[in-house]
Amino acid sequence: MSEPAVSFRQVSVRLDGVSILEDVTATVPRGSCTAIIGPNGAGKTTLLLAMLGHVHYKGTIALSGSLGRRCRIGYVPQKLNLDRGLPITVAEFLASAHQRKPLWFGISGSLSERAMQALRMVGGEALASKALGSLSGGELQRALLAFALLDQPELLVLDEPTAGMDVQGEAMFCSLLDHLRSRHGFTELMVSHDIAAVTHHATHVICLNRRLVAEGAPREVLSPDNLALAFGIHMGMVNPNALGDGQPSSTDLPDPSDPPCCAHCAPPTGDAPADA
Repeated sequence: MSEPAVSFRQVSVRLDGVSILEDVTATVPRGSCTAIIGPNGAGKTTLLLAMLGHVHYKGTIALSGSLGRRCRIGYVPQKLNLDRGLPITVAEFLASAHQRKPLWFGISGSLSERAMQALRMVGGEALASKALGSLSGGELQRALLAFALLDQPELLVLDEPTAGMDVQGEAMFCSLLDHLRSRHGFTELMVSHDIAAVTHHATHVICLNRRLVAEGAPREVLSPDNLALAFGIHMGMVNPNALGDGQPSSTDLPDPSDPPCCAHCAPPTGDAPADA
């Protein structure tokens, strides 16, 4: 068995004297689509932030890159604190990650091509010249995904990536993620409230409610007993036939030469509840 992409060992987090995570031990298999699920306040986002080094924690978090190198990480936040009046295009936003000179001097040719390549990967070429503040929710999510893919990450981390999307937009975005993971071989780690999306797309599930409730294959974790332990209510049996393997299929993935258009991703109807 290959070394996991991420290993959490006895991870605990306290914020302002309040216990957010308690003794969480779990793994993220390399090449998997691993979903972290649980109710609001379960510590899902906190676990991501601890892994990214933004929250102090006790325990051990190990990230394994290829060939012994430091793991390259791409991150798609739940929402972007953005001044809608900021005069910056999507292409400039993507280039800002690597350009040293101020953007008002223009984007170098090599960075411009890298930005366009990342946008093509997510079917977002048409967004390049749009003002970042003018994007709909689905369009902004694609721009953020393109930004996260710029450095060819080995681990792609997403916090509530489909929050606020309608059913069609969610399905197309998840199919795009499945296609990208299959093609580029990265590991995907996402926080999600959406059990239906997790059921269809995840290959590995970590179920939290401050402590680890269960982890493993979706068929094992998404049981009525585990969901009741995590969410405090009986959520019924997940249809086994709906459980996917996280791999794109010919029925749910558009032609790779014609990725789904951003217009299919509806803007959010409201901010998702914050997770501890």
